[in-house]
Parts: sequence; C-alpha cells; structure tokens
Amino acid sequence: VQLQAYGGGMEQAGGSLRLSCVDSGRSVNNHVMGWFRQTPGKEREFVAAISWSGGTTYYADSAKGRFTISKDNAKNMLYLQMNILKPEDTAVYYCAADARSRTTYTEAFYYRRSTYDYWGQGTQVTVSS
Repeated sequence: VQLQAYGGGMEQAGGSLRLSCVDSGRSVNNHVMGWFRQTPGKEREFVAAISWSGGTTYYADSAKGRFTISKDNAKNMLYLQMNILKPEDTAVYYCAADARSRTTYTEAFYYRRSTYDYWGQGTQVTVSS
C-alpha cells in the first residue's frame, strides 16, 4: 500500500484547492480513508473522513461547510475539495487509510489517528491573507 497526496499549493484567503490522493495497490472502494493536517509544533489533526462505502462522511468543525471529502472508485482516488480557504488552513495535509476491508466503525473512530494504518507523504497548503 502506498498513498501519495498531491494538489497542495499557495492560495489566497477565500480561494479553493483540491487535494488528491492515490492509493497504489488497493481499491479505495473497500477502505475507510481520511485527511489530516499538521502545522509545526502541533499534533496532526483530523480534517475529514469517508466510510469504506463512501456513503458517510465526517468533518472537523473547522472544515464543515467548506471542505468536501470524496472518493472516485473508478479512478481509485481520494479527494478533498477545500473552499473558502482561510490562513488558519495552512498546514501539511496527509491522506490516510485503514488496513481493514469493508469495516464500519462507530463515529469516534473516524476522528482518531490510530484508526489509520497507512499515510501519504503530505502536501503543503499555504493560504495567504
């Protein structure tokens, strides 16, 4: 399993970016996947997650109403559409996936770093004011 995230960059406040993550060797269709972000000196924090079926999504309060997580099973891709960007969204963004196939968790598990077994290398998002 190898996750690779890309699509980060520099954007002005109020703008949009779409992050992408490819999962090599597995189908995104069968696994819980998520996005986390980290800034220097802080712990990696949850941003969004999507159930293995794609039918349920979860968001951090900071992302609700602005970010959308989705999967494209045909392309084997995970996305994070980020709109109305704010300077506080500046961080390295990581995609993550769990190892279990077709597993449904209680909601709290989707927010935990420990739920995810595989991590991408991160992509930098910088939002200027």
